[in-house]
Amino acid sequence: MKVTKLFARQVLDSRGNPTIEVEAYFNAVKASAIVPSGASTGKYEALELRDGKKEYLGKSVMKAVNNVNTIIAKKIVGMEFLDQKSIDDALIALDGTKNKTKLGANAILGVSMAVCRLAASIKQKQLYEYIGEIAGTDVKKYSIPVPFANVINGGKHAGSSLKIQEFMITPVYAKNFEEAVRMTAEVYQILKKIVEEKYGRASTNVGDEGGFAPQLTTPEQALDLLVEAIKKAGYAGKVKIAIDSAASEFYKDGYYIMDKQYTKDEMVEYYMRLLKKYPIATLEDPFDQDDFESWAKVTEKASKLKVPIIGDDLLVSNPERIQIAVEKKLCSALLLKVNQIRNYN
Repeated sequence: MKVTKLFARQVLDSRGNPTIEVEAYFNAVKASAIVPSGASTGKYEALELRDGKKEYLGKSVMKAVNNVNTIIAKKIVGMEFLDQKSIDDALIALDGTKNKTKLGANAILGVSMAVCRLAASIKQKQLYEYIGEIAGTDVKKYSIPVPFANVINGGKHAGSSLKIQEFMITPVYAKNFEEAVRMTAEVYQILKKIVEEKYGRASTNVGDEGGFAPQLTTPEQALDLLVEAIKKAGYAGKVKIAIDSAASEFYKDGYYIMDKQYTKDEMVEYYMRLLKKYPIATLEDPFDQDDFESWAKVTEKASKLKVPIIGDDLLVSNPERIQIAVEKKLCSALLLKVNQIRNYN
């Protein structure tokens, strides 16, 4: 069974920014995929091709759309869509660059995702089941992940002085997914009331990713709000907190600039104080993507508290960066994002 048609268009994402949607066809059967896009990105990510013209303030993706409808379609139409690796290998070879700068990582990913969904549809499988099949894993051994809800925004996601980008809650001790959703929703609603009481009704306006964005200055202020909300909801010890610092965004000239200026070692010790004081389940991107020394220090220290240190901007889902992190023990967990990967061959 072969791809009979590929078609791409420009659509808007959840932030109102352009992204690419790709449709893959097998005769009358269609599957589509919309490519995700991040607000804060690592400098080692694959190139998200944008037009740089006046339309949509330079963010339109018509170049990527045209690449799918012309160059990529000529190659992929007629290929066997049940052979995902051959499709992906052909896309990588067609681009021919390490960073996907010719065709755009967004164009390549859109096609790969759409074809994968098409194959899952034809085989009458859920997408996760089909991916498990081609990866050779037993999906019966897996369960729905514990949700992480982004409830307080800072950094690039908000207009406050809070430099850390995301504060999340995660019901790590919920009995099942249904209970996890309910616990998360209850804490969120209670948090909303607390934020309004302390900072005014306008402070319950939300940031770029749906979390509240009150005028906070320090991480402790955000963490104290979450601890109070979790306790009032009756879930102390059951719901924990997760942090995504996106620290590369507030790192400058060897210092981390938050409510005050921190040296690298001071920042390591600052994080450790937070991990010891608050019920923090995970800590993501605590340092700049090239500050390997600090990453290694906090990962070693946090391991004694059994808190995973997650690499996102550090790793950008890149096998080469991941290998470095393993060898240097820079982090203890990976955040996988398919739109980041330069070369997944």
